Amino acid sequence: MRRALITGVTGQDGSYLAELLLAKGYAVSGLVRRASTENFARIEHLRDRMVLVQADLLDQLSLIGVLEQTQPDEVYNLAAMSFVPSSWQQPVLTAEFDAVGVTRVLEAIRLVNRRIRFYQASSSEMFGQVREVPQTEATPFHPRSPYGVAKVYGHFITVNYRESYGLFACSGILFNHESPRRGREFVTRKISDGVARIKHGLAKDLALGNLDAQRDWGFAGDYVQAMWLMLQQAEPGDYIVATGEAHTVREFAELAFAHAGLDWTEHVRHDATLTRPAEVDQLIGDAGKARSLLGWQPSVSFRELVHMMVDADTVAVGQRDRVYR
Repeated sequence: MRRALITGVTGQDGSYLAELLLAKGYAVSGLVRRASTENFARIEHLRDRMVLVQADLLDQLSLIGVLEQTQPDEVYNLAAMSFVPSSWQQPVLTAEFDAVGVTRVLEAIRLVNRRIRFYQASSSEMFGQVREVPQTEATPFHPRSPYGVAKVYGHFITVNYRESYGLFACSGILFNHESPRRGREFVTRKISDGVARIKHGLAKDLALGNLDAQRDWGFAGDYVQAMWLMLQQAEPGDYIVATGEAHTVREFAELAFAHAGLDWTEHVRHDATLTRPAEVDQLIGDAGKARSLLGWQPSVSFRELVHMMVDADTVAVGQRDRVYR
């Protein structure tokens, strides 16, 4: 039985990846931070099939201890300060988790067992002010947020440990990937939850920022399969994971409201305070390398993704409303 350790297991990607690995017969350990309140909602249905271990990307010794305890064959580093707008409010903490934290995990692997295969969650936000469309693995980075800057460091330190110490270390440059498990602070889930609340009469409008921002949106459940495939190859490498399609926030909102039988123009209002200090206008990925070398391709379309999220939130909001009444 192969063993895997997932950092960030309580997040959207971590929960889908844990499901995938358990289905493949892995013994799965999930790294969680010590907290006075626990938020395991996304993995509650998996708790009896996996082991949760405490450590922190800010604490080198705890990471070494967890590797010695769990003895994984594969480590998936999904833990991060992942909400881009918050990275302007907490730039130093973002760097500690998303940049130096990656180094601590890699250093722990170097010290404990160099045969461990490592996956780093890189991000399309590293491209920022894009130099070409679509973006490929060879496109230069120009990050436009503290989050993007930290992710560039995490990406290149992974490359550095691969080249310096011979580690099997891969980076997945994942473009935006969503699901009903996405945090409500992210614009896609903000829209689907907002649509559900308006549909149930609990709200009248929804405030959004830049409606013209274009993103390459896919389904998180598809994207974790690419993570796993990267660590099954003969040689380590870096791969873009994307759909190759760009859609605006406006398109997402229009589809979401229409699916609920609502006119988005009657409910969406622009809020300039939600605009980023330095905007990223257009992100579109070319996943040709992943398709040809990994045999990966997305299975959920943009429309299906939007409908999936609206349907899930419509049910969830309805259930919450009945409970409170």
